Amino acid sequence: MPNEKGKIHSFQSLGAVDGPGLRYVIFMQGCPYRCPYCHNPDTRHFSGGEEYSAEEIVSRVKRYTDYFGSEGGVTVSGGEPLCQRKFLTRLFRLLKNEGIGTAIDTAGMRPDSDICELLEYTDIVLCDIKFSCEEEYGEYVGGSLSDTLEFLSLCEKKGKRIYIRHVIVPGLTDTEESVRKVVRLAKSVCTPEKIELLPFRKLCSEKYERLGIPFPLADTPECDARTVAKLYEAIKDI
Repeated sequence: MPNEKGKIHSFQSLGAVDGPGLRYVIFMQGCPYRCPYCHNPDTRHFSGGEEYSAEEIVSRVKRYTDYFGSEGGVTVSGGEPLCQRKFLTRLFRLLKNEGIGTAIDTAGMRPDSDICELLEYTDIVLCDIKFSCEEEYGEYVGGSLSDTLEFLSLCEKKGKRIYIRHVIVPGLTDTEESVRKVVRLAKSVCTPEKIELLPFRKLCSEKYERLGIPFPLADTPECDARTVAKLYEAIKDI
């Protein structure tokens, strides 16, 4: 519907780590998951954020199109953007009408007709596979690995460009065995254009303190560059 609005947490005018090129990043409000390394705990609650129409957002984005080049565009992150998939379909349709590239940064969800429609207007999917088995998803995330893999399978069938992301947390997701399993799982259902191993960082600690909620990984050390390099080496033959 034309007057439908989306709940937005914040905007980043020019991001360089949320897909190819320079991108206008939209952080949606609301997420059903509770990842222990969540960088944006302030986007969790669906009651927060501000409402914007798709037209208002397109107007904002158009101020920056000169910076996008051939590879840049808009990336919608979160929170979990698929929770507002009907709104995003309208937004992405308007962006495509303006010739602006679209990407979703998501954990994936079990596909439905609304997700299928959204993907028709989506160029790139950045999908975070959080753990290598269903049990860990249930324990740490509250989500489903099988749902994520089913979502990726649909993205593959629709010919989307796919980036696989995986956060490397010392003592939790940093073994060669688990990372290799994540990559094998991804490649069993899709053909990723890129695999991104993201080192765990604790810059988000201040957000948890400000919100008055415990940071589950407060005592976990950050991941160093040498560990990530070693893991990239371990998956290069998969």
